[in-house]
Amino acid sequence: MIVPSLAKDQLRSQARLLGFSLFGVARAQAAPGYDLFLEWIQRGYAGEMSYLSKRSAAYRHPDSVLDGCKSIVMLAMPYASNLRTTSSKRDRVPNPIDASPQSSQCKIGGYATGQVDYHDLIRERLTQLIQSLATMFPESTNRGVVDTAPLLERDFARLAGIGWIGKNTLLLNRTEGSYFFLAALLTSVELAADDPFEEDHCGSCTACLDACPTQAFVEPRVLDASRCISYLTIEYRGVIPSELSEKMDGWVFGCDACQMVCPWNRKRDVEVPTELQPTGLQDRESLEHWLTIDETTFRALYRHTPIWRTKLVGMQRNAMIAAVHSNRTDLRGLVDKFSKSENEVLRKTSLWCSEKWVS
Repeated sequence: MIVPSLAKDQLRSQARLLGFSLFGVARAQAAPGYDLFLEWIQRGYAGEMSYLSKRSAAYRHPDSVLDGCKSIVMLAMPYASNLRTTSSKRDRVPNPIDASPQSSQCKIGGYATGQVDYHDLIRERLTQLIQSLATMFPESTNRGVVDTAPLLERDFARLAGIGWIGKNTLLLNRTEGSYFFLAALLTSVELAADDPFEEDHCGSCTACLDACPTQAFVEPRVLDASRCISYLTIEYRGVIPSELSEKMDGWVFGCDACQMVCPWNRKRDVEVPTELQPTGLQDRESLEHWLTIDETTFRALYRHTPIWRTKLVGMQRNAMIAAVHSNRTDLRGLVDKFSKSENEVLRKTSLWCSEKWVS
């Protein structure tokens, strides 16, 4: 059996080969931000994400995810940014905005521009890491997770020394900014923990807070998800309130406004895995595409991408709102057809668009 210190070095090397650009180990302990998480839910900032409150107790300690957990290996895998410019000479990724010859008709969050669903890709890579760890420690128990288990990932990423939690609530790293997915490998093996990241490099900057189109930040590091465009375009299933629809700024899936202005993202220096590099942008940025696509085509194109989570109804609702925002009156005929839809959300959104165009 290999000694834990050597096992950690081997895992770090393999993780980098698998596309994880950041690696750190935290000791399994109660999540430092658990009480703040409960307060956030109690203040109603989770919107309609009721699954968070239903299993809120499980977020207190990683034992809820893996019984007997002693260490948490925190990992980050970069995805494509949608910055218009970059100061990095090593940025090997065509970014979504620049990749289009014309201005985007609608905006897609950078993490959803890749070829695959990141959950599938990261789980596959985590499985390979777990197999290596299990070979080194045959009696160990291990579990890999990526943003679906009751684990406060950003807390443990900070404890693992990967970065600090920025004012926009995202984890920030000095060389990689915030355009990355967090993943965790929980294990019963006691690996040497890294030093927590104690510094706050946001300083007096408030660019992310000021850039939010819907003013979703109640205060630094506190996000009212019910006002967040990412939540509205992905998680929220109803008719988006007019007050917020008018401020969605052309986003149809996710929103990167607070990341695009972050100075640390301008310093980004990273290589994005091939599977997460932008693809199919001509369709994804086309309002006509979303307003004319049928269910069969939607399934064929997006079943294995993050966009599947919103479903076709959500994408068409969002596209109609984006059409109004960009004053695409040439699409009014396509938008008006939804006024007779059997789906209440599409019907009411179409009528709202018509009223906005008239006024």
